[in-house]
This record gives sequence, structure tokens and C-alpha cells, in this order.
Amino acid sequence: MRSLGVDRLDVVNLRMGDRGHTGAPFEAALETLMTLRAECLVRHLGVPNVTPEQVDRARAVAEFVCVQNFYNIAARDDDPLVDACARAGVAYVPFFPVGGFQPLTAEHLGTVAERHGVTGPQVALAWLLARSPNIVLIPGTTSLAHLEQNIAAAQVRLTDDDLALLGAVRVSGSPVRTRIHQCRDPAGTTDAAIRRRR
Repeated sequence: MRSLGVDRLDVVNLRMGDRGHTGAPFEAALETLMTLRAECLVRHLGVPNVTPEQVDRARAVAEFVCVQNFYNIAARDDDPLVDACARAGVAYVPFFPVGGFQPLTAEHLGTVAERHGVTGPQVALAWLLARSPNIVLIPGTTSLAHLEQNIAAAQVRLTDDDLALLGAVRVSGSPVRTRIHQCRDPAGTTDAAIRRRR
């Protein structure tokens, strides 16, 4: 925290391995973070890369404000968890929200993007924002231009026709999931958070 110039971290996610990994003492790790919160070094806790069962276990041990899992328009295995988090007042933070799409997904994104005069990635972000009010986006980028596009995605309003077309591209159990787990750590994303503006 000294290097960041802060006295307290607003949110800290418990580092997990692959989704559903249970080799580490899950509850013990949460209790460690709870100690840091009690010492006012951490304000809120989050749990990334977790199954619904692990979410239930985490809630029995500690209060947390967000779940951060792999989820996007084409990889929607977490649909029930998104809804469960919304009911519980917990933010859902999808990592890898744009990218790794199949050709059909890219085609439908392009069709909707042309209707609105935006890009495919912006449509993918807009779909996530329309999916549930508890979704918070942190799309990674190293480009200022892309950052501006990501922020502008919050202004894209998808129609019912758009949502119906995009809903047809759902690909559960996407092979992208395995590749992402091998090369990307959800705790490593550093982005500007985008909340849906109503």
C-alpha cells in the first residue's frame, strides 16, 4: 500500500486457482482477509474464479461485495450465478468480457454494432450492462482510444431486436475458458470500472 500511496485498499479479491479449485484452505484464506479488514487495511472483500458452491461457503464466513468470474456474451455458464448475486446485492465482475468469440458471435456483434454506429467490443460490453444491473465492467486495455470506447459503451442502448439476435450466440462451456485460465489471472486486470448509467 505504501507504493500505491494509500492507507487502505477499497476492494481485495481472494486469489484463487482455477475455477472450483479446492486445494487451498478457502475459509482460512477468507479469515485472513477479514483480519486485514478489521485492521482497516481493507475496506471490502471479493471472491474471484468461484463456483456457486464456493460462493455459498464464502457467504457463511465473510461478507463480500463482488464475485469476479469468466463471463461474456458467448460464455454464459454463470447465468444462474449472475442472477443469484443480483438477488443478494453482490456485484458480478466478468473478466475477459470482450474477445475470444466464435465467428458466429463476431458476425452478430458486427450486425448490431453497425445498427448503432459502434464497434463489436462496445456491443459486447453494452450487452453485459443490459444483462443485469449488478454487473460491473473492468475491460482491460493499454490504449487510451480503447479506454474511451469502453466508457462510451455505457451509452449504447440495445433494442429488444438487438438482444434477441445477440441471445442466439450463446455458447455454454466455451473452449475459450480453458485457454483463459491458462494465460490470464482475473486478479491481474487493471481497468476503469464502468457501471451502467440509468
